[in-house]
Amino acid sequence: MTGKGVPRPTPKATKYPGGPAADPAGSHHERRIRSFQPRRSRVTPAQEDALKRLWPEYGHDIDGRSVLDLDALFGGRPVVLEIGFGMGEATAEMAAAEPGTGILAADVHTPGQGNLLRLIEARGLDNVRVANGDAIILLREMLPESSLAGIRVYFPDPWPKKRHHKRRIIQPEFLDLAASRMAPGAVLHCATDWEPYAEHMLETLTADERFANLHDGFAPRPDFRPRTRFEGQGLGKGHRVRDLLFRRV
Repeated sequence: MTGKGVPRPTPKATKYPGGPAADPAGSHHERRIRSFQPRRSRVTPAQEDALKRLWPEYGHDIDGRSVLDLDALFGGRPVVLEIGFGMGEATAEMAAAEPGTGILAADVHTPGQGNLLRLIEARGLDNVRVANGDAIILLREMLPESSLAGIRVYFPDPWPKKRHHKRRIIQPEFLDLAASRMAPGAVLHCATDWEPYAEHMLETLTADERFANLHDGFAPRPDFRPRTRFEGQGLGKGHRVRDLLFRRV
């Protein structure tokens, strides 16, 4: 239900038969400021093929209708949620390097979803699942409490204009939800190349007693996080990349 007596809207039909729904939870009906803005770009033939063939096996629409059985999806592996994976190259690289960890990768970018599915097949990865839709609905409605071994938020939209700061995903309200879904000892790992947002992240996380900083301030860039396409763009503009690693107490 989306409100008192109001039925949840029916998801829009997918453009790709058997693939991700256009708006799985009807999330535009929620009276909530969203932290993301869907990007429009062309789906290549290879991405379209992957969406049609591989979505039934590896994909899940974030429709808010049922709780995911993470043990069944990932064979009992500890599961990390990645919020926003771009074109999926870094996700696939991390999955290949961490076969004992399940990665639930959530995004709304259809070309990226198709590309990650293509990489899953090409690299023979069995520890990645692709989630289509709003990660807040995924956390709130579809994941059990204390079920995550970590959350990764790499290069989210910094919403640089002051009037848009309320759209940033790293806010106290998000931490309330994230903390409830993270097991004790789970790590929240954020990265950004926008210095004012990095300072906001550090201040917000430091103020939350449910999270403990694993470093004194910002973290050194960890070896396990591959350089993403967005990171390369930021470095090309002279931006400084900041990592933050906080453990759920």
